[in-house]
Amino acid sequence: MNTQSKITVLAMVALSFAFSGKVTAQTMKEKTVMVGGAPMYPSKNIIENAVNSKDHKTLVAAVKAAGLVETLQSAGPFTVLAPTDAAFAKLPKGTVENLVKPENKATLTSILTYHVLPGRYSAKEIWAAVKAGNGKSMMKTVQGEDLTFWTKGKDLYIKDAKGNSAKVTIADVNQSNGVIHVIDTVLMP
Repeated sequence: MNTQSKITVLAMVALSFAFSGKVTAQTMKEKTVMVGGAPMYPSKNIIENAVNSKDHKTLVAAVKAAGLVETLQSAGPFTVLAPTDAAFAKLPKGTVENLVKPENKATLTSILTYHVLPGRYSAKEIWAAVKAGNGKSMMKTVQGEDLTFWTKGKDLYIKDAKGNSAKVTIADVNQSNGVIHVIDTVLMP
């Protein structure tokens, strides 16, 4: 190997270390939240993060079945109320399997978009709305119907159209195109 080739190789190695150092430093600067055993990066979109959560496999599969991946990768912003796999497991046996069938896509889409608010709402902003509403705040979903937010002690809850309540278990999981609040119950329009 001649001197010019050695210099070229060394320069390429140095650049790769420099580049990887910048990426690592940038990633380390991000304030991540652990969800389902995986760090959620604010620089990634909702789908890029959600697919890494071990606690949201059912939700990700449902989003794919409903054809909503592209939407949740778009600029948004969106506030996603993300039920865990344990939340889906609370539904009557066979419900999820039935909903992901192609012939039930419209129903599945309605349920999933009922878990999405147009805009980015932090837990602090929702708490403020609840306080301003004397203990509750109604917010319209992408699906078109309202959810009712309320608090009890230090916890934030959501009531659906059927009267079911979900507790926010992990708040403010920031994304490049919105925010996710993890919930313990599937909401039904």
